[in-house]
Amino acid sequence: MDLKLKNFLQKHSGMEIYQKSLAVSADCVFAIGRLEKTDYLIVSGISSILDRFDGELEGDVKVCRLSHENRLAINQIFPFTCPRAAGRNVISMGLGDRLGLANYAHLLCVEDKNVFPIIAQQSKRELNLTKRTYEDVLDAAVWAVCKAGWRYGFGADGDHLETMKDIEYALLCGYSMITLDCSKVICSIPESSAALKATYEKIPAAERWRIEAVYLPYEDRYRLGISYTSESLMRIAVCYYRCVEFAEKVYKSEIVKAGRAVDFEISLDETEFATLPEAHFFVANELSSRDVVITSMAPRFVGEFQKAIDYIGDLDDFKRDFSRHCKIADYFGYKISIHSGSDKFSVFPIIGERAKERMHLKTAGTSWLEAVRVIAMVDPDLYRIMHKNALKYFDDARKYYVVHADISQVRPLEDTPDKLLPEYLNQNDARQLLHITYGYQLADPDIRKRFFDAMDRYYAEYVRTLTAHIGKHVALLNIAERNKS
Repeated sequence: MDLKLKNFLQKHSGMEIYQKSLAVSADCVFAIGRLEKTDYLIVSGISSILDRFDGELEGDVKVCRLSHENRLAINQIFPFTCPRAAGRNVISMGLGDRLGLANYAHLLCVEDKNVFPIIAQQSKRELNLTKRTYEDVLDAAVWAVCKAGWRYGFGADGDHLETMKDIEYALLCGYSMITLDCSKVICSIPESSAALKATYEKIPAAERWRIEAVYLPYEDRYRLGISYTSESLMRIAVCYYRCVEFAEKVYKSEIVKAGRAVDFEISLDETEFATLPEAHFFVANELSSRDVVITSMAPRFVGEFQKAIDYIGDLDDFKRDFSRHCKIADYFGYKISIHSGSDKFSVFPIIGERAKERMHLKTAGTSWLEAVRVIAMVDPDLYRIMHKNALKYFDDARKYYVVHADISQVRPLEDTPDKLLPEYLNQNDARQLLHITYGYQLADPDIRKRFFDAMDRYYAEYVRTLTAHIGKHVALLNIAERNKS
């Protein structure tokens, strides 16, 4: 350790250094330390380096807040603190952090596994509900990388974005992945044959002729189990043609022009119906023919991937459906992406076996719920306030999330002793109640203050709890060990 830093720590014996956070360059030494429930950046070095950081100078050492400005400064010195694209050929996990507190534990979960973590991952909906920004999310991720001494690369995902404006801004902020939400350009299919034909004919004639020439002779020529009839092709084209056009526009106007590698994911999952393998192939083949290179595709699979609970559906049906989608992804060379991947323990072994290295799994809400679990354990009074608040806003929150929670199945709060409060986090209906109301909890100033105060006091407990929970996800996916040589 740098002598100046050692002398500083001798004077501040109450500060505990995250040992893996030590980072050395030619002109400076950095570390993250924790003092009185707050983390600080400690910088020792030449004056020209110290001047880049906003903080309090103590001799030859500067003590700095983990601020946005200081994050930008450390990005300029250490490239490992900048997000980068994962690419197509490595397992990646989206580990969303709605609180800015979870990413350190996320990195601990995967440090020994061959996983590329995309830890700055929040959707526009999550940002709005938590009153955070793209910068806030990336700041928290970078400081987690520093604390953990993470040197294996990490990503930042502008998740479920729908507009050019949001995509452009996420890229400007340095995000390394864009998940394009195509739900607004996936069209409903008319019920009658006449209406279907009329809608299909709105596609330019030259395009219809091309589509028919490409797909109607298609008789499983690549052994993917894919074939089309005139009607099925019309239905798929009507449903997904605008989606393809939109994805091409975004790719060529934003992704290509970013001037750096960016992971580009196409999300087809925000629909009320499963994505047929024939539809998946159509979208993938159309994009490929337009020279659109995607990193991953997220179909909607059979069964239900509801928030915060395990998969609902027949496992054999899921295995068949998922395997077909994986074959299509393998054929085109991109990863299959699984959204709402938190807590889907029954299908993780299938996903790990069938997707192999071409897999991206997204989680977020479960890390919030593990924080609520800690609150239930350490501050029963606050948990009771949050539970009542969740009941108050549950119906309103359902406009943002599709869940089938039956509140009548949630044990009445007044009948539950303090020692059993954590059990709410083990019951599906209660989990969904608490999951989707996070925005209302964090919008209440009294709850917010008490919640974050408790998280500061019991941060180590949160890290232990979350590491165990996300670790269960990683274990069931059967991901190989990381080669650290």
